Amino acid sequence: MRILLITHAYNSLTQRIDAQLQLQGHDTSVEFDISESVTEEAVALFKPDLIIAPYLRRAIPEAVWSRQVCLIVHPGIEGDRGPSALDWAVTHQVAEWGVTVLQAQSDMDAGPVWASVRFPMRAASKGSLYRHEVTPAAVDAVLLAVDRFKAGNFKPQRPASSQWQPLMRQADRAIDWQRDDSATVLRKIRAGDGFPGVADSLFGQPCHLFDAWPEGNLRGAPGQVMARRQTALCRATADGAVWIGHVKRTGSIKLPATLAFASECLEVPEVPLADLWRAPTSTWQDIAYEEADGVGTLFFEFYNGAMSTRQCERLRDALVWAQQRPTTVLVLAGGHDFWSNGIHLNVIEAASIRGGSAADESWHNINAMNDLALELLTNQRQITIAAVAGNTGAGGCFLARAADLMWLRQAVVQNPHYKNMGNLYGSEYWTYSLPRRVGMEGAKAIMHNRQPLTAAQALAIGLADACLPGDVAAFRQAVADDARKRALAPDIQAQIAIKNKAKQCDEQAKPLAAYRAQEMEHMQRNFYGFDPSYHVARHHFVYKTLPSWTPRHLARHRDLSARQP
Repeated sequence: MRILLITHAYNSLTQRIDAQLQLQGHDTSVEFDISESVTEEAVALFKPDLIIAPYLRRAIPEAVWSRQVCLIVHPGIEGDRGPSALDWAVTHQVAEWGVTVLQAQSDMDAGPVWASVRFPMRAASKGSLYRHEVTPAAVDAVLLAVDRFKAGNFKPQRPASSQWQPLMRQADRAIDWQRDDSATVLRKIRAGDGFPGVADSLFGQPCHLFDAWPEGNLRGAPGQVMARRQTALCRATADGAVWIGHVKRTGSIKLPATLAFASECLEVPEVPLADLWRAPTSTWQDIAYEEADGVGTLFFEFYNGAMSTRQCERLRDALVWAQQRPTTVLVLAGGHDFWSNGIHLNVIEAASIRGGSAADESWHNINAMNDLALELLTNQRQITIAAVAGNTGAGGCFLARAADLMWLRQAVVQNPHYKNMGNLYGSEYWTYSLPRRVGMEGAKAIMHNRQPLTAAQALAIGLADACLPGDVAAFRQAVADDARKRALAPDIQAQIAIKNKAKQCDEQAKPLAAYRAQEMEHMQRNFYGFDPSYHVARHHFVYKTLPSWTPRHLARHRDLSARQP
């Protein structure tokens, strides 16, 4: 069928649904929800058999839903209605939640149900639940609804009862630092994580709070900012403390907490970890290392997968240290929700806000990413494995590909390209690592088409080395089991020698330094050249500017060559 996706943004859920529909042979196209007239025009151009709205912030025009079936993906159970479904579910600590695919009608979220899927809730942020529970449930529900629509004999029914839950206001999210315990504070911030955050204040300045983590040892007067560590601030609650990783000051952008309040933090005691890299048990740590049975595992939990210059430098320090350990296999596990999404665009934007140079910070950041990738590419002591449990994009994809092996969790979506960010050329040695895996023509296609890849697609084209099923815990256990077998294999040193010999031959044919120099020549033009596209695109990305048009590689109905006569 011809299926048009109407969406607020091409987020990870929309990407997954789009990819799965295409894999089932459907002809899909995407239109951003810019205005009613644009939506109506898209329908007229594409002439879809079915319209699906995976992610909307307002209603589909009546002129559209009254003429053909439009399916809405609602992140709530049957009968749940309202714009803050997942926020309320986290706040109320429900044991089970779900996704409902319903038909658009005049009353919001009240149409007949075409499919629904439930899942157990997890103590996590709204964004994490959206990526790991909501997304796969939504994909299953959408595919079921599409099959039912195509069959033509399914009669969707309205829920027996329904309940409207209003938009969650900041008054509903407010933290009482004198009375709220740590569990309550964590729950409130997690319910608003990603967007809109929790309105509060730090150092007497209004801000919104994001990215909260528990603290098991530190104590202080409720509300007191007691400590700082790397990007985060530790604040006392009624019964303990929590770490606040990111904040958005009034009139500014979302930033690491210690950067947003850089001058104020100078009076806050720094509390380093007792053991710099070893995994902790009761405190926040963004880089952690574990070791067992000849396998080292390096975790890096960076918010939204963004990696600033300093984070890259610290991760490289940890990698250098881990490479000296008595292990033969080194696993780079990334974070729970993201492996890496490359350079930190918000921190780069902050450089220009503070009177510095965004171009200079971009240059420093990409060089730090390259140094990290080079450390992986030149590792001669271990077999390295990038174990990608969460989504990854841009430079993060090629940082992962710098490892000897790249294993993907089946639900992962990759975006191994750069051009969507203002025609950015990209680095991280992609001109070396990508063609040798998919060929020169395959590399050109990936970079030109700018389409997301499912894990199965990445495996099929040779970009990935394995695709493993299961949730994050099951994936990490499978990785650990396989890594242990490799480390204990009698020929492990021979495997290491073979890979070192292959890298040596590659280096003799064309040094890695030459690939980097060529890439950075393009990047220098992106950062410092006459074309401001990268800086404009980064600004719009950071400030979440509403799109004024849908990119042509997504809106194929607007490509004249793709239209049917």
